[in-house]
Amino acid sequence: MSDKRSFLGKVDRPIFSISVIIMVVFVLWTLLQPKTAGDTFNAVQKFITDNFGWSYLLGVTFFLVFALYIAFSKYGNITLGKDGEKPEHSTWSWFAMLFAAGMGIGLVFWGVAEPMDHFTTPPFGAPSTIESAQTAMRYTFFHWGLHPWGIFAVVGLSMAYFQFRKGLPATMSSSLYPILGEKGVNGWIGKAVDILSVFATIFGVATSLGLGAMQIATGLHFAYGLPTGMTTTIIIIVVITILFIISAVTGIEKGIKFLSNINMVIIFLILACTLIVGPTRFILNGMTETIGSYLQNIVQMSFWADTFNTNPGWVGGWTIFYWAWWVAWGPFVGAFIARISRGRTVREFIVGVIVAPTVMSFLWLAVMGNSALFIEIFNQGTIAAQTAKDSSTAIFAMFQYMPLTGVLTTLTTLIIAIFFITSADSATFVMAMFTSGGELNPGAGLKITWGVIEGAVAIALMLAGGLSALQTASIAAAFPYMIVMFAMAVALIKAFKTEFISIESHKVANFKTTVKQGGKTV
Repeated sequence: MSDKRSFLGKVDRPIFSISVIIMVVFVLWTLLQPKTAGDTFNAVQKFITDNFGWSYLLGVTFFLVFALYIAFSKYGNITLGKDGEKPEHSTWSWFAMLFAAGMGIGLVFWGVAEPMDHFTTPPFGAPSTIESAQTAMRYTFFHWGLHPWGIFAVVGLSMAYFQFRKGLPATMSSSLYPILGEKGVNGWIGKAVDILSVFATIFGVATSLGLGAMQIATGLHFAYGLPTGMTTTIIIIVVITILFIISAVTGIEKGIKFLSNINMVIIFLILACTLIVGPTRFILNGMTETIGSYLQNIVQMSFWADTFNTNPGWVGGWTIFYWAWWVAWGPFVGAFIARISRGRTVREFIVGVIVAPTVMSFLWLAVMGNSALFIEIFNQGTIAAQTAKDSSTAIFAMFQYMPLTGVLTTLTTLIIAIFFITSADSATFVMAMFTSGGELNPGAGLKITWGVIEGAVAIALMLAGGLSALQTASIAAAFPYMIVMFAMAVALIKAFKTEFISIESHKVANFKTTVKQGGKTV
């Protein structure tokens, strides 16, 4: 099923060929018939959101609860690797890479835009009030908090365990081995799962590429007066695509790890500057208050489906879109954090993946969101009005009210570009793994191929409807993949139970040997 090729390297021909053909047909159709494609995307989004929105709410909450249960269960001490193995990367680099791959670019895009949008159009209650400001921050924390990282933890744990503990190939189908067996994993069901994982990854990342390109164009406009528009956005996608392909080809150590560490330094620099020159006391009070409100209301928010249609389209356009986006990101973020987590225990992996990035996200959202709300409410700002016209302008519009405007605008544009590169090159790396039969270091040609396809899909979706088309693609790709994730949870439990029985039997055998030898262990 696999062969050696001079340019692509090792390739799983059925998975690679089918995936590429379908994606090329999709790109050509979208570019040649953008209006038809846009209308189709909207119809698909409406159908899934209206009829199956509840499944995203239940599914994503289940994944979070399941991950936390595993972390603090008797299985938490299992090593993701052979017994005694040590982690390959330092904790700092590990955290920087998983955060950069996980949600960096979207967090910068929505850090101001989402609180502003919820402030003027809240899920419930009167708009543009103190109450809507509090609700805005709570729901922003909710959408970027524990739930998405619960998704990534389940996929990442499953892949890391079966790769490094059981020695199976680095493919999504390997995670279903306890259910499908060798015949199923290597048969058409396994191939279908791996192809679906490629699709979910492409559409999930294309959403981020589109958002990132829009915001880089806006940042360059605010900083240097460069024109915005579709042409500029497409040029940016092309340039960044070339850069992230170069980064992906250089590998994890030289490319992704280096850029991720730089990004974390710049993020803390932006946060420190904004905290100092912004409304410091208001930010710290707001962060404290919102964390409490988030924890107090997390169960209600997790299951709120707006059954009586009190605010048509809000849950579908925000919570369900986010949950679908995170599920679509599940294959590539999960596979990538699995790739960089060898040697960590199950408990260390889950707690690190769920808690650490959530704290970082809350810090960013608290500083950016509360600064914008303070300006809007107490300084008669116009950030909300500008956000309503173009979401990509939100953070730059806020900086216009602060000292160091030019510095903050330039640094933010830079981290968007680096997040753009780290997210995309991580995804490129993972798709090459999926289509090479699970190679941990796939060929450069395969990475280049998928990088080009990623960029092409992002451009096609932008032309077919911009942000709306990007959101729809994520929701459509995520729905079938969520079913795969449920199967992963079942497979993990089966594998852990079998391993735990084996460990206990080994302990009993050792104990009996010790007794027979008069208390001297042999």
